[in-house]
Amino acid sequence: MKIFSAQQMRMADEATMQSQKITSLALMERAATKVFEFIHNKLQGAPIRIHVFCGIGNNGGDGLVISRLLIAHGYGVKTYIVNFSDKRSKNFLANYDRLKEIAKEWPVQIKSEEDFPKVQSKDIVIDAIFGIGLNRPLVPWVISLIKHINTSGSFIVSIDMPSGLYADKIPEHPEGVIFATITITFQLPKLVFFLPQTAVYTQDLEVIDIGLDRDYLMNNKGVAELISKNEILSFYRPRHKFSHKGTFGHCVLIGGSYGKIGSVVLATKASLKTGAGLVTAYIPECGYHVLQTTAPEAMVITNGDNEIAAIKLEFKPMAIGIGIGLGTAEKTVKAFEKFLQENTSSLVIDADGINILAKHPEFMEHLLENTILTPHPKELERLIGSWKDDFDKIEKTKLFSNTHRCIVVIKGANSITVYGDQIYINTTGNPGMATAGSGDVLTGIITGLLSQGYDPLQATIFGVYLHGSAGDIAAQHTSFEGLVASDLISHIGKAYLELFKQPSPNKQKA
Repeated sequence: MKIFSAQQMRMADEATMQSQKITSLALMERAATKVFEFIHNKLQGAPIRIHVFCGIGNNGGDGLVISRLLIAHGYGVKTYIVNFSDKRSKNFLANYDRLKEIAKEWPVQIKSEEDFPKVQSKDIVIDAIFGIGLNRPLVPWVISLIKHINTSGSFIVSIDMPSGLYADKIPEHPEGVIFATITITFQLPKLVFFLPQTAVYTQDLEVIDIGLDRDYLMNNKGVAELISKNEILSFYRPRHKFSHKGTFGHCVLIGGSYGKIGSVVLATKASLKTGAGLVTAYIPECGYHVLQTTAPEAMVITNGDNEIAAIKLEFKPMAIGIGIGLGTAEKTVKAFEKFLQENTSSLVIDADGINILAKHPEFMEHLLENTILTPHPKELERLIGSWKDDFDKIEKTKLFSNTHRCIVVIKGANSITVYGDQIYINTTGNPGMATAGSGDVLTGIITGLLSQGYDPLQATIFGVYLHGSAGDIAAQHTSFEGLVASDLISHIGKAYLELFKQPSPNKQKA
């Protein structure tokens, strides 16, 4: 699913009005009616107090339509106009008049803190103060109103965007943003819903189709792509009946040092579970018995006693994952540089491999095009430098990716794959995966996919998704707190099966 910028969404509205020959007022009615239908389907006429806070722009116009439809269906509704300016959009004014025609009580004007209504925790708040068009800081009393709503304890439904949240940048006043229980957004999700600094403003997200012009949506590239099961299914390569282990490639995991052999065990087993035909672990001698015992399906090559001193393969593997537990001893750094100079296989670099690159940026010139880097946040900072916010982090990662012609995974909740100017946002995973060894498993999964012939970008996007899906399935049995990296490996097979699992049909109500 594409993610558009605020400007692209405005252009989508314009394209829709032109192609469908409808007015902006009619499009607003359609969109707000879809929101009403969603709310009405959940409430089923329940006798609950609903407070609708409307701004004076088009998001406020949406709120007025929703108020009118709720009132028409018998709900107890109180409508408020957040009067922060003398300007009104035309669609707001038109829907204000329509609401007054049917409402027993006219909307209440809020002009200062003295006008704030009492909102109880058992009530529902519909937040339609500001939408995607917000482009300037809020006046102080509006920030106070947002704080007032947030502290009410009520169930908050934000329309399109939580008020106070920008579509394309970080808010100046983090406390001046609605913390929505659910955000009902129009047609496509927004980037801010998936970034660590801004995702906190909505607990749940519902994307509703409001019938925007399909040609515009299909023919324009978004600022990002949201990756879910449908996108991953288009990558998946089914196995042929007459396949054999050679069909699915030979991959090598290079890493490990004294006390850090477990990282290679995890990566090796993850590659095997992901479907690589043959897997070899290239490790120092101190890990030989550990690997042979814990991963009997894998082959083992050793070099050095406690750290790898040289990297030389007598064969060309389909893919290599390097860096897990590798260490940064001087002899290992020299071996790593020589390996990069000579390597011709598809490559994933993680952990100490990334740390070495950060200390020796001159090694970057040896990277093959489309080498995959999977840093955790501190490793990413060592590569690209510090950033002021999440948007800046993405821009700096894009610059790094373009400069070095590589693929970078920004690991975390909603891990982001960056490939030049393209970004892909993952939808699987959970907080239980914030555990030692989780990244080693990801390296093994991506390397295993490369071994099977997936191209580097597909392998990265698919691998990140599969990794998160395995974590989600595992957490159902272990809890977030009880989840360890080995659980991810044992649930990779189930993550594959989940791709083809059909949703259960809704049970009929009595």
